[in-house]
Amino acid sequence: MARAILFALMLACCQTVFAAGQLYRVTHEGKTSYLYGTIHVGRDGVYPLDAVASRALLDSRALVIELDIREDKAFQQALVRHARYPDGDTVQNHLSPATLRKTEQALARAGMSLASVQHYKPWLIANLLVGAELDKNGYQRSQAVEYALLAAAQKQDKTVRELESADYQLSLFDSLDTLQQEQYLLEQLADLDDGDSLKKSQALIEAWRAADKTGIQAAWHNATTGDSISAGFMNRVLLGKRNPEMAANIERIMQQDQVAFVGVGLLHLVGDDGLPQLLKRRGYQVEQLY
Repeated sequence: MARAILFALMLACCQTVFAAGQLYRVTHEGKTSYLYGTIHVGRDGVYPLDAVASRALLDSRALVIELDIREDKAFQQALVRHARYPDGDTVQNHLSPATLRKTEQALARAGMSLASVQHYKPWLIANLLVGAELDKNGYQRSQAVEYALLAAAQKQDKTVRELESADYQLSLFDSLDTLQQEQYLLEQLADLDDGDSLKKSQALIEAWRAADKTGIQAAWHNATTGDSISAGFMNRVLLGKRNPEMAANIERIMQQDQVAFVGVGLLHLVGDDGLPQLLKRRGYQVEQLY
């Protein structure tokens, strides 16, 4: 009872001072998990975890994240398998001349050459360019929320579990066929050219930073609606395919650990088929703390 009162007081304080993302408490048959929405970039020097999320992590026996981003070897192996062309092949053989020109121009603006990425598939080049734009504007993957979670878990000597693998995540992008990959690249290039790419990212980051439910919903809607390859891929695959799989994995983990802290990308928590709703449909009690 004392701990519940302390947690409620911390939550009230956090809401008036600082809360980021979304935090849910999931309970079932005496087991508890916390479900926390993360973003995969951050600003240097900004610690992303508020008092309530920090306490929930401290009270948990295990940290569960999509992917342990410290494991570079597995990621590099997945890149070779899913994101690189085999020896003797390059991206120049898979893009139209017009797309190739636009790609070269975008790479030059980002300080990269086509030669440096020519063995990469179009979807990866697109993602690299989006990442470079974020980095140029002060948002870095090295400051992702996951790094703060991992650092805290290491300090607290917690078990770290993964919901997915690097091989699986990259295989999803590799499921796009040649024409879809070129269109995906073109869409990202267009968004970079007119500034929409940065605006969309900043809108999500700011909504996360302020725990702005309306802003988070708007960012999710913007990312998943429309007839673009990017929106369809986000809706059907990056969220639609993965969310049920994540929910099943979370269920298995809750059976292993009395208390777990699950950190996943913020957009996985939104919508009728987001993780909170999927877990509710599986019979779990899900309470949004903020």
